[in-house]
Amino acid sequence: MTLFLDSPSPRPIRRLLIANRGEIAVRIIRACRDEGISAIAIYADSDRDALFVRMADEAYPLEGETPGQTYLDIPKIIAIAGRARADAVHPGYGFLSERADFAEAVERAGLIWIGPEPRVIEALGDKIEARRIAEAVGAPLVAGTPGPVGSGAEALAFAREKGLPIAIKAAFGGGGRGMKVAWRMEEVQELYDSAVREAETAFGRGECFIEQFLDRPRHVEAQVLADRHGTVKVLGTRDCSLQRRNQKLVEEAPAPFLTDEQRDRIHDSARRICAHAGYSGAGTVEYLLSANGTISFLEVNTRLQVEHPVTEETTGIDLVRAMIRVAEGARLADETVPAPRGHAIEFRINAEDPGRGFLPTPGPVEVWEAPSGPGVRLDSGVAAGSVVPGSFDSLMAKLIVTGATRQEALARAARALAEFRIEGVASVLPFDRAVVEAKDFCGEGADFRVHTRWIETDFAETLAKTLKPHQRVTSAETGALRRFPVEIDGKRHEIALPAGLLTSLTPNGGHSLSPGESAADKGALSAPVAGTLTLWLIGDGEDVAAGDAVAVIEAMKMETRVEAPRAGRLHHVTDAGTTVTYDEIIGRVE
Repeated sequence: MTLFLDSPSPRPIRRLLIANRGEIAVRIIRACRDEGISAIAIYADSDRDALFVRMADEAYPLEGETPGQTYLDIPKIIAIAGRARADAVHPGYGFLSERADFAEAVERAGLIWIGPEPRVIEALGDKIEARRIAEAVGAPLVAGTPGPVGSGAEALAFAREKGLPIAIKAAFGGGGRGMKVAWRMEEVQELYDSAVREAETAFGRGECFIEQFLDRPRHVEAQVLADRHGTVKVLGTRDCSLQRRNQKLVEEAPAPFLTDEQRDRIHDSARRICAHAGYSGAGTVEYLLSANGTISFLEVNTRLQVEHPVTEETTGIDLVRAMIRVAEGARLADETVPAPRGHAIEFRINAEDPGRGFLPTPGPVEVWEAPSGPGVRLDSGVAAGSVVPGSFDSLMAKLIVTGATRQEALARAARALAEFRIEGVASVLPFDRAVVEAKDFCGEGADFRVHTRWIETDFAETLAKTLKPHQRVTSAETGALRRFPVEIDGKRHEIALPAGLLTSLTPNGGHSLSPGESAADKGALSAPVAGTLTLWLIGDGEDVAAGDAVAVIEAMKMETRVEAPRAGRLHHVTDAGTTVTYDEIIGRVE
């Protein structure tokens, strides 16, 4: 298949800065190598020894630890791009990948932005405007608010008028961040507040809108590739229904068991939405498909998707290299939809404990024995000896398995997952192994019964019976560095040393509470996960009942609620905004 017309690139890229981290940074580095481009990495303090940093041709420190200090700091990234003499920036996914202001900053600096134009990101990234575009081209839609709502009370009013369930969604951003689904009236206002907090943390903007949520729908999406000359090519569909907390865990291509009419409607509306918006580069148009066959447009992700490898495996198209070619000005040969080559399934290998409700588990990767063999691909950001920091996403790697048929892919997946061995941090591997044995997932036709809440509903009892909590949850070191000026041969330099090393050199070593020390204290309120204590839901000195949600800890871009261990009076030990370790006492109920 000829993807691009054979013509020289009007603006060739020689040095590319990757404004991201982890496995996607590794993926982009490999694409750069294949294209003969120098790959430039940037890194937070905790990523200084990460695989992508070691693989890059050059790497520059961001001198910080939190997302705001590092991968979300636009001026800092642009300055590094200038120092590194980069001529292009690839944002990957997450972080700044869907920020129009970042794309504009890149272009103002005279650099090539690998993605759609800023105005397109602005239009499609605003989910309300995206709905207007979808409506204008005749795409299928459910009822929603005409704009952002200003309060939980407004969200509640919409729910009373239109009925439950409703989806509360961040107007800006993507990836399921800042999205909550309310099933009961009494939780609408609380979930609205939570969605706003998550959106502000992930995207820097907290506006949310409301729309009806289809009960038990499948999540189906179309992969799009468009050039900067008006040609839009749909590369096929994916099913991404296996989710928890609106975060995908398993994806496959092509989306199985669609009718020809459903597939054609998805392909056609995705192409028309992107053409209307003037889209360029790789992107994804997402839909919900209800059990009765109703299709509803969901959103457009104006970036490369995490699950892009399954499309690559079933089309033979390297999407990252294609994005680079589009940014250089290459023309697509045509708009035809390629016929899929076999079937591919992707498993996100997250540092999460499915036996503890998928709690993030940052820490050191002590053993990493990955599978291989026919039909097995692994896109990884870690290796044995790596440390998964608590400041960022829990994704460690993606296992992609391909077969001539879906059943062959499932059989290979079972083999590959059985071979995979990870120790040190908890992982979702036990969940993945259970999924490929589940009849609802492995069934064909009407026996394929998964939906976006399947993990939390239909599969919950099976998980509770079969999955045990991970035996050990080791918190990651903060990875923070302390910087000191020094003079060498009369010239000032700056060195950075791990803060933990300096602490170990002080008298008494700075001992902190070790996991398990709180176990004997029945009134202790301990952190179920390492992260940031973002909010106290109950004030200091107020009475609580056993099981009440009293605090929120944000870790790896997800919120985890902390519940009171018993009834009594709550006393805060740790202030909101403090970074806490796993099992650290943050309060007491007396």
